[in-house]
Amino acid sequence: MATHLDLEEQEQLDRLKHFWNTYGTLITWVLLIAAAAVVAWNGWQYWQRSQAAQAATLYEELDRAAKASDAERVQRALGDLQQRFARTAYAQQAGLLAASSLNTLGKAEEARTALTWVAEKAADPGYQAVARLRLASLHMDAQAWEPALQQLGGSFPAEFQALVADRKGDVLLAQGKREEARAEYQKAWTAFGAESEYRRLVEIKLNAAGVDVKTLGADAPKS
Repeated sequence: MATHLDLEEQEQLDRLKHFWNTYGTLITWVLLIAAAAVVAWNGWQYWQRSQAAQAATLYEELDRAAKASDAERVQRALGDLQQRFARTAYAQQAGLLAASSLNTLGKAEEARTALTWVAEKAADPGYQAVARLRLASLHMDAQAWEPALQQLGGSFPAEFQALVADRKGDVLLAQGKREEARAEYQKAWTAFGAESEYRRLVEIKLNAAGVDVKTLGADAPKS
């Protein structure tokens, strides 16, 4: 003979049915959303890894082209990276590498174009700063002083301030603006650490400009 649930078990079952009737649909949707989020996250991670792998392959192609002094291949690989993987660090690094290679090969305009892309499109402020500093140097090579100073204007990450001041000093000195150049060199000298080799280079520039670094502060390097 079949047994019946006792009253306590029946009450528990009734409460469970009531709970599920009330919240079952919500729970189902929450679980579905959570599962979809996991799937989406895994898909995003896979896509990111795939993008990085393909970008790395193109970067290696650009690197080989640069070592072979093949300007056409350098530009082709850079263009592919910019078009397909612009948001990756590889594209930003490629812009800097391509610019260096192209400039060495006598293609200054193409090098400036590559650096301009990094300066304007890079997501990393550090890559942007490096690109702007190198652009300023290329403009200096062409004796385009104002474009050089424009690249050195605006904000830079704190760790680049000393380099920016030094580069400004070079541009101003080339224009014959010795007092302004001296002021920038002093900023650079102060900003560089006492043990920095670059600080010693700035010190040479200051000495040539008639400035004794011993007068600039108590942290002057001891001889």
